Amino acid sequence: MEYRTLGRSGLKVSAISMGTFSFGGVGGFAKVANQGVSEAQRLIDCCIDLGVNLFDTANMYSLGRSEEILGEALGTRRNDVLISSKARMRIGDGPNDEGASRHHIIRECERSLARLKRDHIDIYFMHEWDGLTPLDEMLEALHTLREQGKIRYIGCSNYSGWHVMKALQTSDRNGLARFVTQQIHYTLEAREAEYELLPISVDQGLGVMVWSPLAAGLLSGAFGRNKSPEGSRQAQGWSEPPIRDAERLWTIIDVLEDIARERGVSVAQVSLAWTLSRPAITTLVVGGLSESQFRDNIASSEIKLSETELSRLNLISRPAYIYPYWHQHNFAAERLSPADRALHASYDDLGMV
Repeated sequence: MEYRTLGRSGLKVSAISMGTFSFGGVGGFAKVANQGVSEAQRLIDCCIDLGVNLFDTANMYSLGRSEEILGEALGTRRNDVLISSKARMRIGDGPNDEGASRHHIIRECERSLARLKRDHIDIYFMHEWDGLTPLDEMLEALHTLREQGKIRYIGCSNYSGWHVMKALQTSDRNGLARFVTQQIHYTLEAREAEYELLPISVDQGLGVMVWSPLAAGLLSGAFGRNKSPEGSRQAQGWSEPPIRDAERLWTIIDVLEDIARERGVSVAQVSLAWTLSRPAITTLVVGGLSESQFRDNIASSEIKLSETELSRLNLISRPAYIYPYWHQHNFAAERLSPADRALHASYDDLGMV
């Protein structure tokens, strides 16, 4: 297993981490899976044996049941690994059962700790933007939790570029704990993060954790132009992530299948290896229903795609060269920073556009 440093922190995390989205099966999460303690323990054992040291959960996954199962399944090892969790999403019917207020954050952190049977959370994420709570209130609450030893590092998830930068500026101005990471959706099919979020991560020293790096299984090899497995979450009406151009998706999968066939590896491994090759990426949060799925996904950390393979995948998946980036390509190419090139390097083959 490869271990990567999380942003500007000193924390080392495995290139593949384990997601626990499938633990619990409460409410709509039953469309994904309904894994209980014994099944979770078996999968966790597999991941730990293969070098995974980070386990990701959230207070809203099955309304807290995922955290409970993770804490119970880890048992005496719960303090020998890293755990990330999240707050912000709605978890009840009350007016303060969502958001990033001081009240909500501190209450939910303490509830998560009780479910996990732990005295701290290693990485605590704001799961979504809250435009109604002042950033200084949110960050001061996180700073308080860190000072109390209840959380070690903080991060954001599903923020836009200006949200991330405003939060970082607020932390710097007020001397508060600073995000060291963001957790984002980023795949060959969904590369929007290259416009702002990856360049910000390079520039500001944020580690990137990727959620659903196989696009809810669409890039796993199970789906294709003429195949769609029965019983999949998509077949049950699951619509995340949204696919806006199905033909583009199938074209990407065609190339993934070609490269996988040439290498003698799985489609999932090629897809994950591409994501691991991208700027600022620290770890991919993968889920699974079986040990074989986890073994296959974790093996992707050992695959290094060639420049030719990376180029093939880039050309059929890169996003539109929108303004102001095409203008920068035309007139600022010689004065682009490494952060700029987290986007622009994908268009080096183009002349003036």
